[in-house]
Amino acid sequence: MSNATYRDAGVDIDLEAESVKALIGALTFRRKGEFGMAGDLGHFAGLIDFGPYLLALATDGVGTKMLVADALSDWSTVGIDCIAMNVNDLYVMNLEPVAFVDYIATDSLDPSKMKEIGSGLNEGARQANMNIVGGETATLKGLVNGLDLAGTCLGVQKREKVITGSAVAPGDLIIGLPSSGVHSNGFSLARKIALENGGYNAVLSDGRTVGEAFLTPTRIYAEVLSICSACEVHGMCHVTGGGLLNFLRVGPYGFVIEEPMPVPEIFSWLAEKGNVTQEELYRTFNMGMGYAVIVPEESVETILEMVPGSAVVGMVVRERGIWLKGNEIR
Repeated sequence: MSNATYRDAGVDIDLEAESVKALIGALTFRRKGEFGMAGDLGHFAGLIDFGPYLLALATDGVGTKMLVADALSDWSTVGIDCIAMNVNDLYVMNLEPVAFVDYIATDSLDPSKMKEIGSGLNEGARQANMNIVGGETATLKGLVNGLDLAGTCLGVQKREKVITGSAVAPGDLIIGLPSSGVHSNGFSLARKIALENGGYNAVLSDGRTVGEAFLTPTRIYAEVLSICSACEVHGMCHVTGGGLLNFLRVGPYGFVIEEPMPVPEIFSWLAEKGNVTQEELYRTFNMGMGYAVIVPEESVETILEMVPGSAVVGMVVRERGIWLKGNEIR
């Protein structure tokens, strides 16, 4: 049995990184006058100079997890996913999400489906304490098959409170925050494995079906704002597509994970059924750690008390790279 990979499922992380780099390289224009960019492109959210405040914009979608929702005719949670994938990218910089707009592209409209999507968006906005101020629905038959859900989020923070990762230094500790499951990344591979091994009705040992586990909504890490108020935080990481490789977006150092978070059963199932290697798992999925906080040692106890299930998973080192239990993740 061959090892299932994200690339074979249709997503090449390395090619994606190269393509994004090419795109960013073409974005050379900068606004003249007030309200220009603050910082460079390429972090989790783009910053805008707004006097004593910094504004930020993040955009993301649910991706091919929508195909799971379609297969199970359950769209009640994907709106939460859409909100989560955006606001979590703002929390990484200690930015508070305040406004959101959604974008739905579809080949045909279904009011009952739209109602379920709206219910999830509303619940995600409630969890993030954020207004949904508008959106756009486009019927694009011939261009779109099915329905694609995405959105854009506006965040704000006082300039001096924004965390960019510039304070991260060797010796800092990495605290992992638990994920709720697969979240909204890696589904090209996850779906491929599931459909080749009993489909979404396959049953896990906890009694849930694989489909139910897949549709568990992405966790919204709203508690991060309180963490940043309670103790010193040097940097943060939202662990999305690319798994541990997301840490490379935080700073020019290395990140050593010696004590990874407990792995939810759905990942163990995917690993076994797809014969997926450990390296491929940790460069595709969150593997139980959906978010990480990088802090000096004196902040550790505060965070462990504030977030149930959080744990010290590793530390920052001088040599750039990612290591999991001594093995480099590339």
